[in-house]
Parts: sequence; structure tokens; C-alpha cells
Amino acid sequence: MTTDDLSTLTRNPLRERLARGELATSMSLRMSRSHEIGRIAASAGFDALYVDLEHSVLSLETAATLCHAAREAGVVPLVRLPGLDSSLIGRVLDGGAMGLILPHIEDAAQACAAVSAALYPPRGTRSMGTGQALLHYRSFPAAQACAALNEAIFIAVMVESAAGLAAVDAIAAVAGVDMLFVGAGDLGAELGWAAADDDAVVDAFGKVVAAARPHGKFVGAGGIANRPAAMRRVFDLGVRFISTGTDLGFLAAGAARQLDAAKRAVQGA
Repeated sequence: MTTDDLSTLTRNPLRERLARGELATSMSLRMSRSHEIGRIAASAGFDALYVDLEHSVLSLETAATLCHAAREAGVVPLVRLPGLDSSLIGRVLDGGAMGLILPHIEDAAQACAAVSAALYPPRGTRSMGTGQALLHYRSFPAAQACAALNEAIFIAVMVESAAGLAAVDAIAAVAGVDMLFVGAGDLGAELGWAAADDDAVVDAFGKVVAAARPHGKFVGAGGIANRPAAMRRVFDLGVRFISTGTDLGFLAAGAARQLDAAKRAVQGA
């Protein structure tokens, strides 16, 4: 196997897109369990999806299946974990995730622990395992494979608490973190944002963008897909990764919309 083969297998289109300053869109999976969702996400035009193990009962086995399906369809698969668990991080990555979303990161030490668990030595402490899904189970020299996988894995840490926002400068400085992902739902609940207070939302994002920029870190947004004015404003600030919603939410909204259309049609409304 050649180094060209290795670089092709470990290429991460999400990181490349963000590095070009382009918008990257994602959906999250909380109920889907079959491979079709990868093609559906690709057909819809999503750049990434993330399997949400924090807010679902999906298993690791299902997460791996969904990651494989997404990648085969050309969509970058990420997994949001329920917490900072080094053993779980390794298993999710072994299962085929190209990146991680780590919730409730509140200081630099936690961010460092996340990076260490996700990366192989000498950059981290991830345990060596044979048969890597991201390498299509092909064999490469261990040192080359580990270095390439370390470059491929996309690590996003969530800023979704007052403590995390207060420590955002230190978190942004942690080597190996690729993106600060603002969870506006949890952050807003803790800070007491009013439902229509876009200024408070944008102010928080501005602090994160200002912290991220000197370190070349990307900034992502979750929890504002239904606030288009705020979404436009944070995009103007420099946010380039947008989580647009969940499969469950899309299904519920689509079902309600179609039912309403049918009723209107037969009732002459």
C-alpha cells in the first residue's frame, strides 16, 4: 500500500471545506438505524452528519453502521458522545467515525483530555487497534497509519455552559481541537436568554469566534436552525458549521406539513 492510498483514505472533506471558509451543514441522527440515511443526507446536500449518542438510545453498533453508510455516501460521519469517556472515544473512532463532538467541555483540561483520548501517540494516548474502519481495513505501517489518522480525526468541543463560555480562550488554545461548537440550546437555558433575544445569542457567538480566530479554530452553531436572523448574523461573524436539526425533527415536521396539505386539498382550503 502506498502513502498516496493512505492519504486518500484518510482525507477529511469536512475539514477541507471549513479551511476554505465555506459553509458546512450537518444533520444529527437520533432515531435512524438503517443505512438509507447516509444516502438521504447526501441527496439532501449535507456535508456531514452526526450520530447523537447524548440524546438517543442508539447503540455503538448502530453508530458504526451509520458512520459506514454516511462515509460511503460521501457525507462525513461524526459522533456526539454522552460525555468525556476515553474508552468510549476509542471505540467510536474504531467503529468508523471521522470525528467527535464532545459535549459540556468547560475548561482547557477537559479539552486536553478529549484530544489525548482521540489521538494516537505521540500526540495522544489512544490505544492501538488493528483493522481500522477509516482505512477500509487495509494494512499500512503503524507509524504512518497513526500519523495519518491523527490528521484525519476532526475534534469538536462543545461550548454550552456559562463555565465553558468563560473559559473559551483557554479551550480555544488547546492543540488538537479543530472546532468550538456552540450549543445554543443548553447555553441559552443556563444564561436565561429570552426566546426572541437574538442579540444575546450573537454576543455569545462573538466571544467564541474572537477566542477561536487567533488559534485558527473553526466555530460551529447548534440550536439556532429555527432562528434564521441569528443564523445569518453568526455566519457573518465567521461561523461556518451549522447543525440544521435532527432526523426526528425533520420527520415530525414533514409529516405535519404533508398532513396539512392533504387536509387542505380535500377540504378545498
